[in-house]
Amino acid sequence: MRTLLIGANGQLGSDLRKALNPEISPKASLEDARTNKFVHATPLLLIPLTHADIEITDFNQVKEILERHRPDVVINTAAYNRVDDCEDNIERAFNVNAYGVRNLAIACKNIDATLVHFSTDYVFDGLKTTPYKEDDAPRPISVYGISKLTGEYFIRYILKRYFIIRTCGLYGIVRHGESASGATGSKSKGGNFVELMLRFAREGREIKVVNDQVLTPTSTKELARKVCQLIGIASSASGGHRNDMYGLYHITNNGACSWHEFAKEIFKIEGLSPVGARCNVPLRETTSEAYGARAKRPAYSVLDHCNLRKLGLDDMKDWKEALKTYLLERQKSPLPQPSPLLGEDR
Repeated sequence: MRTLLIGANGQLGSDLRKALNPEISPKASLEDARTNKFVHATPLLLIPLTHADIEITDFNQVKEILERHRPDVVINTAAYNRVDDCEDNIERAFNVNAYGVRNLAIACKNIDATLVHFSTDYVFDGLKTTPYKEDDAPRPISVYGISKLTGEYFIRYILKRYFIIRTCGLYGIVRHGESASGATGSKSKGGNFVELMLRFAREGREIKVVNDQVLTPTSTKELARKVCQLIGIASSASGGHRNDMYGLYHITNNGACSWHEFAKEIFKIEGLSPVGARCNVPLRETTSEAYGARAKRPAYSVLDHCNLRKLGLDDMKDWKEALKTYLLERQKSPLPQPSPLLGEDR
């Protein structure tokens, strides 16, 4: 199976590369993958592409690259996901999150490829108090959410074989050689929430985090594992495809918390909670109104894994367990790590 991965140098792309090809060393570079130095025992060829290799808003380029490689599966992790900036850059948000996705869908249809695309919990308005199911009506309340939902609709309109994966609160480790900056987390977003909290703690800042937005923090490693499992099962059926498996899925870790509770758990695991023994992190609660972000966020955006459960595949870890695993792996990462928190030896 030939798999073309777009956004291979991001935090999700990095974990997808590893999940697609377990024999790849964490130290393997994108060039190693491009030259096929690490090939799984099964007949799988991974084609990892970065923004430097493909611009999804350029239809002619997208069409040429997909026709040249002729993958069986295209996985798209590219997105314009600076939620507040989308409010001021509407055209860019739609070019990437909607029209770029449309370009990929058309190109996939032309070569009979399956498209795997990642969407967001922000397609919902947050007025529910129970987890959103895949068949709940979306009602985005931000430009970002609207642009991502438009991308979903383009896929559903154009393709029959696709996976649309809604997820939320992503964090992950970018492997060695992935980011020019050598940073942990998402380069395009300037890191992830976990890294941001730890950086603020190192700098001794007072940290204010909203307590009125409830979500499920999600490990990109966990998400990548589950997505690859779906792809593998769907493509391994006799005749080439299990058509009943394609469609829309909600995939996150399990459980729920506010962003403030998320931050508190990060510091607790690191021994840095406000009531911890090592030091006092000045973590304060605030509200969305007081924080004053340009884009509205849903007050509640926990996603129900109905379609995973129907397949007997909802074995995602609880968010606290996944976070603990991430923080332990972060310490073992070959990346240069930041100086010890708040000057303490670790």
